[in-house]
Order: sequence, then C-alpha cells, then structure tokens
Amino acid sequence: MDKFIPLSVPNFEGNERKYVDDAVDKVWVSTGGSYVDRFECELAKYLQVENVAVCQSGTSALHLSLIEANVSLGDIVLVSPLTFIAAVNPIKYQHATPVFIDCDDSFCLDPIKLESFCKTECEWDGNLLKYRNYHVKALVVIHVFGNMADMEAIMDIAHYYNLIVIEDATEALGTKYIEGKYKGKFAGTIGDFGAFSFNGNKIITTGGGGAVTSNVSSKVEHMRFLSTQAKTDPHYYIHDEIGYNYRMTNLQAALGVAQLEELPVFIKRKQHNYDVYLNSFKDCEYCWILPFRKGISSNKWFYSLFINRERIKTPIIKIIESLKEKNIETRPIWGLINEQKPYQEEVTYLLEKSQFYASRILNIPCSTNITTEEINYVSETIKRLLGDFANE
Repeated sequence: MDKFIPLSVPNFEGNERKYVDDAVDKVWVSTGGSYVDRFECELAKYLQVENVAVCQSGTSALHLSLIEANVSLGDIVLVSPLTFIAAVNPIKYQHATPVFIDCDDSFCLDPIKLESFCKTECEWDGNLLKYRNYHVKALVVIHVFGNMADMEAIMDIAHYYNLIVIEDATEALGTKYIEGKYKGKFAGTIGDFGAFSFNGNKIITTGGGGAVTSNVSSKVEHMRFLSTQAKTDPHYYIHDEIGYNYRMTNLQAALGVAQLEELPVFIKRKQHNYDVYLNSFKDCEYCWILPFRKGISSNKWFYSLFINRERIKTPIIKIIESLKEKNIETRPIWGLINEQKPYQEEVTYLLEKSQFYASRILNIPCSTNITTEEINYVSETIKRLLGDFANE
C-alpha cells in the first residue's frame, strides 16, 4: 500500500471548524471564554460528575491533583512503571518520591502486589502508612490504553490504608464499568481525583489539553483557581497563593466541544476496529491481540499486539523499522520508568509483569478514521513479516 498508515491521528469530521471559527470571529482565542465554560459543563455531564476543570495537559491535571492532595517533600506515591513518564514526573514536581509497584495483565497497577507492599514493607498504625519512616500518601492509578485498573480491589486497599487515589484516565476517556460495585462509573471518577488528556493522539483532542475532576467539587474549584495563576482578584492582580499557567485556551475548548460531540461514535469505531484486528490475528502463531478487562466497556484507545517470543526473537525496534518501510507506523509499549535516568535509584517492588510485557508489546494503527482495507493490510503485513523473522 502506497498510503502511509499512521499510528493514531486526530479525526475532525464534525463541528470543529465551525466552533473554532466562531471563537476567532469573536476574537476570544486565549484563556477563558464561552467555549471553556461549555467544554467543562459538557465534560462534567458526560462523566456524570459535579465539576470538571479543563487545563493545558494531562500532565498539568495530574500535577494539580497532587497539589490538591497535599503531596509534598517526604511523601511517597505508589505508581506502576509501565506507563508514559508524564504520569510520574508530577510526583517529582512536588518533591515527593515514587515507589514502583508492578502491573498485572491489564498493564495497570496490580492490587495484589499493592496490598503485599503495604502489608509486608510498610508500617501501619491504624491511621498512617509509613515506608522507611516516610508517609505513603497516595496512589497514581493509570488506566493503560483504555483498559481499566481493578478499581474495586484498589479502592478497598486505599480506604483501609487512608491512601489518596489519583486516577490517570488520560488514555481512558469513555471507559466505564458495566458490572460490579462501580457499574456505570467512568474511569477517572472513582478515586479522589481523575486526570484526562486531549493530546493529539488521544480519542478526542484539543491539540494539547487536559481536564481534572474530583469527588469533592470545591477541590475542583481550587484546582481551576490554581491553574489560572491563582488570581484572588483578577481585576487588581492580587494573588494569595502560588499559581500556574495551566489554563486551556478558548480555541482549544472550541475544538474540544466539537470533539466531545463525536466521542460516542469514535468509541464505537475503536471497538469495531479492535474486533476486526482480533479476528485477523486469531489464528496467528506469531502474535495476537490482547483482551481488555472483563466487566468494562473500554474505549479501546490503543490495541496491544503481543509478540510470541517463543517464535519471534527479533527486537521490537527492528519490527517497528521494518513496518515503517512498508508505510505502517507502530510503537513499543514504553521504556519502564524505573529504567529511565531520573528514576534509576527509586524503589521497585516485585517487577515481573512490567518487564515481561515491555519487550513483547507492539501498538498498531488505531485511528478512528482507519479503514477496514487499511486494517487488513496492517494485519497481513505484520503476519508475513513475523513469519519471515521466525524463519531466519
């Protein structure tokens, strides 16, 4: 196929141009504005929460959550290492320390190992959990690739040990439980805080942008206040707290309003295309598509192709480069955060699944505007290529 097939690109087939042009025509393109208010209101309605504050990125949403959770110097935050580094960096912004707990087969934080760490490695006095005399204050639970972490188990552990739960739902907008204790609850709305991202590769985009929510509406108000430079009196430029330039622009929000209108359709396409891939690879001995957690309706943001290392010894990078030559863009899962230079000295706990999957997962094209013909080309090309590698 001569056409290049990207990994994940935006899809602008709705009212994006209409709303953005309207914002331009009204010359309100920067911070504040009617589209910012509208985007926040419609996001809150979609997520079935009381309050949402939009901001500049998923990273800023996570940072605001940690600030509002009073995470600071000397605190420990538990997090999985199988993620994008932006999920962990805000912990360092607050001069706190991450401890890396392994993931389970969903790629999300493993509640069994989480509980084991709390029981066997920490001290618990019935109120405060300590690790090496430092307060274990919070968890960052990442819903990876549109999957959902085991929130029933995680929330039970967090409640028992008085841990603050920050959900990183930056990849999971629209994912929700369809059974169990949290039936009907969306990713990002179960814990104490929830962070979302609208980066260009996400299921909806504002170019760059994010949003944050909380189970306490006043906390959302305060995070919105902090994100707009903490202006106590905006007319006379009075500031009583340290604020941040984490504001979303009206232009971005105009794009977001249009994209949110299309989200249900985008999710259906993601789910349909996942099923097409699943069927294409079902009899392949070299690789297969991994499932999502049972009991959820996933937005199926990214598709994870598992490389059978018993048959394929070729490094992921060589597979990626070979597919690029055939006009197919793919990517590895991530380099483990604990192996990155800034985090090599941090504590890890029972890392097994994280290391196992890091060398075996290939993410394949999943844009909402990918065609069935392109999916079939991707599938057949990958199977032929891996067959060649298996016979080397």
